[in-house]
Amino acid sequence: MSDGLSVCGNAAIPGAQTLSQLQEATSLFKNPDHCGDLYGTSEPMRHLFQMIEKVAPTSANVLIVGESGTGKELVARVIHQMSQAEDKAFVALNCGAVSPQLIEAELFGYERGSFTGSVRMQKGCFERADGGTLFLDEVTEMSLDMQVKLLRVLETNRFYRIGAEQETEVKVRVVAATNRDPLEAMANGSLRSDLFYRLAVFPIHVPTLRQRGEDIRLLATLFLDEFNAEDGNRKYFSKASYRMLNEYRWPGNVRELKNVVHRAYILADQELDIRPGIDSGKTGASDHAGECVTVQLGSKLADAEQRLICATLGHCGGNKTLTAEVLGVSLKTLYNRLNEYQSKLFLHDAISHPQPYNMQARN
Repeated sequence: MSDGLSVCGNAAIPGAQTLSQLQEATSLFKNPDHCGDLYGTSEPMRHLFQMIEKVAPTSANVLIVGESGTGKELVARVIHQMSQAEDKAFVALNCGAVSPQLIEAELFGYERGSFTGSVRMQKGCFERADGGTLFLDEVTEMSLDMQVKLLRVLETNRFYRIGAEQETEVKVRVVAATNRDPLEAMANGSLRSDLFYRLAVFPIHVPTLRQRGEDIRLLATLFLDEFNAEDGNRKYFSKASYRMLNEYRWPGNVRELKNVVHRAYILADQELDIRPGIDSGKTGASDHAGECVTVQLGSKLADAEQRLICATLGHCGGNKTLTAEVLGVSLKTLYNRLNEYQSKLFLHDAISHPQPYNMQARN
């Protein structure tokens, strides 16, 4: 081809001009290194594959650490699939998406009549995962009281359903994950150190997409091949899209990459251009790079957190998804925090500006 662009399956491979060059360029996409459903040829991913292969056959608890969107749940599933309990249940719970009032029932279950609305006995995640793997995502979002109860189960393999008089015994492998630095979480009091050491028998770090170099184009091509196969199409990336794949920082990691490719695929007639999707995601995030949040010494930690969240939300142009990615928390956690701030504001306004008593309304 005169422009130095060769086609491999449904994707364009820049720079492959001879047959040998084309074969070398396409081999990456036809036979990428993988571990289960995890794909990658970069050094960080090869190291991740080695760690998974070492720990999967054992019964050790695992703590997966990585930014939002890096694929921590997929890592947990691969560990389960490569374990001796692969034919048993894999149960996942996002601790940040469950309210503190309900998480105990989600984990341990409850007996009929133990509280209003409990019309039948319900098994919790531990019981449903008996013999298999329980994946606890965003474990640092769990309250400290609940962390104590979780620690006891990890130590004894026993727990009480809510309202039960007898203990239930299970054999469950726990794989936990967090998008926070565990050491910082312990330092600020959001993660108990004894729970950390119980969970992190074998810690695993999942690399960010920007650390994976050549994997970015590989994953983008795999996603495009997936969309093409679903719809029977043969769409391909533009040369400008290939350049942008490696130039962009991908703050949302693999999740953001897949969303950008999917959006470009939907909009494309034949040739995909990912730039509009990336440009819209960068709105507000790059225009204020020099801004900072100043917190007065002696401020409460909760107040400092609120200032940071609100400032980041404005920094991201009101985009809550991007805000959550920048802060390294789940979208559910962000919404919970914003709802708390809104409730406090409403209460403050109600106290500061009480409504007059309306006798006519009462009568």
